[in-house]
Amino acid sequence: MANSRGSESNANTMSHTDMSHGSRSDVLNHNMAIAGKIQTLTGEKATTACDGFKNLGRCVAAAHVARNLSIPGGFEALKAKITGPGSVSLGKAISNLAPNANAKAEVKKANKQASDDMKEAESNS
Repeated sequence: MANSRGSESNANTMSHTDMSHGSRSDVLNHNMAIAGKIQTLTGEKATTACDGFKNLGRCVAAAHVARNLSIPGGFEALKAKITGPGSVSLGKAISNLAPNANAKAEVKKANKQASDDMKEAESNS
């Protein structure tokens, strides 16, 4: 019991852990830097844009892909492929929506952009 309590205490004091493991809505409601970035990329309120994603990083990466590749239908089309019925991976969604793109390279690029955004948002919070 003491061990789980200690872990909980550590999670609450470390900002990186908070960003990675806090509830998505808590992070977005308290970290205006990342919420603003998501809104800029998607044109939607961050909590709405990220609804349905497994974690915040995946949402940010998808937002970058949609912007980077000018995905037909935009972020919403990509989000529907990733989070909707019969959901697929980000790479598979890229292959479906932008068949001429190098899906593997685009996923890598978007994950790096998302990681950089999250780090920047942590340092500004």
